Amino acid sequence: MIYVLLFLTSFGFIFLKAFQQRNVAFDKYAWIMPTSYGLAMMEIFLIAEVAKAGWGILLVLVIGTGSGLGALFAAMLHKRMFRDG
Repeated sequence: MIYVLLFLTSFGFIFLKAFQQRNVAFDKYAWIMPTSYGLAMMEIFLIAEVAKAGWGILLVLVIGTGSGLGALFAAMLHKRMFRDG
């Protein structure tokens, strides 16, 4: 269960990081603070859970896959939401 939770959290964390990057780049100021709070929540949870779980290749694969997919989905959603190219 921890792997599913870490996959979802890493997906959400990197999704928000990529989304925030586009907020800043495309001057979407109203979205910057709410996204920052989401980032803080996800980052703190992710760090705490990884500290408990320790290092492992499966953990790297789960978090890496969630992160990559999160970045892809964030870029696609932001582009669709704001039509900003």
